[in-house]
Amino acid sequence: MKKLLIILTLSLFTGFNAFSQDEETQSEGYEKIRDKMSEYIQKRLHLSKAESEKFSPVFLRYFKEWRTTIRENRGDRLVLQQKIVDLRLRYRSEFRDILGEKRGGQVFDHQEIFIRGIKELGKSRLERQGGGARRNKAMPL
Repeated sequence: MKKLLIILTLSLFTGFNAFSQDEETQSEGYEKIRDKMSEYIQKRLHLSKAESEKFSPVFLRYFKEWRTTIRENRGDRLVLQQKIVDLRLRYRSEFRDILGEKRGGQVFDHQEIFIRGIKELGKSRLERQGGGARRNKAMPL
């Protein structure tokens, strides 16, 4: 009986450890995507160093809220779209204060272009791996 209890305990701890490592890896992946997206937007908007320093923390907050919104509302597409619109409206004024009227409104356009590029890259990688025979574990944005 003791052996069974020990085996069960060890297997549970191993499972929890593997799960936490997977979350860490996924979190690192999102951080890389966030950083690349921020860099991409900054380049496309030709931000000065001062603008970049003001833009980065605001974009970081926006990205975190954007990811949380997607995760929490994944089941209902219409609600998700509405929440994303609300989030963008809230952050649009902050981006406009930093970047000006025109460039502040372009942040979300460049975000969409970046996301489309990531999705296309994932599709092309999947096709190169055998025409979709293998399942791609791409991170959902």
